[in-house]
Amino acid sequence: MSNDKTVGVALLGAGIVGGGVVKILRDQREMLFRRTGLTFDVRHVVVRDVKKYDSSLPLTTDVSKAIDDPKVSIVVELMGGTTTAADAIERALKAGKIVVTANKALLAIRGPELFALARKHNTAICFEASCCGGIPIINALQRGLVANRINALMGIVNGTCNFILTRMTRNGWAYDQALKEAQKLGFAEADPTLDVSGRDAAQKLAILASLAFDVRIAESDVHVEGIDSLDASDITFAKSLGYTIKLLAIAERGEGEKLILRVHPSLVHEDDLLADVNDSFNAVSVYGHAVGHAVFYGRGAGQMPTASAVVSDIVSAAMGIEVDRFKHLRALPDSTAPVQTQPMDELKSRFYLRVMVLDEPGVIAQVSAALGKHGISLSSIHQQESESRSSDVVPLVITTHAAKEGSVRNAIREIDGLKVVRPASKCLRIIDSPVE
Repeated sequence: MSNDKTVGVALLGAGIVGGGVVKILRDQREMLFRRTGLTFDVRHVVVRDVKKYDSSLPLTTDVSKAIDDPKVSIVVELMGGTTTAADAIERALKAGKIVVTANKALLAIRGPELFALARKHNTAICFEASCCGGIPIINALQRGLVANRINALMGIVNGTCNFILTRMTRNGWAYDQALKEAQKLGFAEADPTLDVSGRDAAQKLAILASLAFDVRIAESDVHVEGIDSLDASDITFAKSLGYTIKLLAIAERGEGEKLILRVHPSLVHEDDLLADVNDSFNAVSVYGHAVGHAVFYGRGAGQMPTASAVVSDIVSAAMGIEVDRFKHLRALPDSTAPVQTQPMDELKSRFYLRVMVLDEPGVIAQVSAALGKHGISLSSIHQQESESRSSDVVPLVITTHAAKEGSVRNAIREIDGLKVVRPASKCLRIIDSPVE
């Protein structure tokens, strides 16, 4: 960085997070100077329409002008998307500028080539804010846990889904009612598909697992199931069994060093730390050979928590730490081999099954026989009362001992074909914490 201790910053995007970044850099100017000896000069704030923003900001619509300013050494990309943002980041890197970004979607898709471009031009990409808001999980994986062989990583990494599931669990609400509340309070977008489908969590898992396991992972490598088809009755039944349902992102070592990468609703035991992570909070459990079990918890979204992570990267970059670290670090996806994944059918887990059956003798025996035929051992089986007195269909709730996913799926297909069953049966995985 420059010797005059003034660091020029160009901010691309002044939305919710961008506004928080400006607020921190302005309001905490003196504190940051005391801690670093640096003054941060936001020289350009690039927006689409200058009339919609605070006129005291150095507003512009010219991305190229902001990036090319010789007094700008750090470019902060907060525009989002994978087209214009990618072009801007490429321009900044080719100019030797350090890039700070929160763009998880872009990194999940084009991370390897952008990291390679940064190395080529002797600069760096900082991306702490791309995952889990204000939780310093990227820093932990790259620095604090660098001495560890990571065996598993699992967590709640999407605040929207966690808020919805919390409302369904606490209030007994249906999914649609919980979603409307999340949208009303600003925890869910008008179009919540990216979140509730599980794709947002999959993009974050691709980034985190790439760092944790020293391999190159794309979003397409992750098995994804969302919460949009989750029934409130399953949350109630899970609770009666001592479990809470959470959307978990999981990466763990399988057979032959292959990784099992998955995002899906999971039954988490009420004694597990992750069961107590509610509303928009996030938490990530990391299991290392030396550190054992470490948990990182905090606000996974929101203006100021995410802005905190962005400013952390700005400060680190300005202090000259990032370029040298980036130059030597070989645990980034441009320097690692593509991941080898273990097929989901080979996953061994315990399972929760809800089967809608006719309320007549011999039903349990038929369902149990189908499961036994596929080598699946039952842990418990409960026939619940029907919610409607006039209905002749009742839920049969089953938990299994550890079984292969492929075997369970085959058994469910057979069960759904029985005359006494009204498909489609619901299958969720029960999560056991990895052995430390």
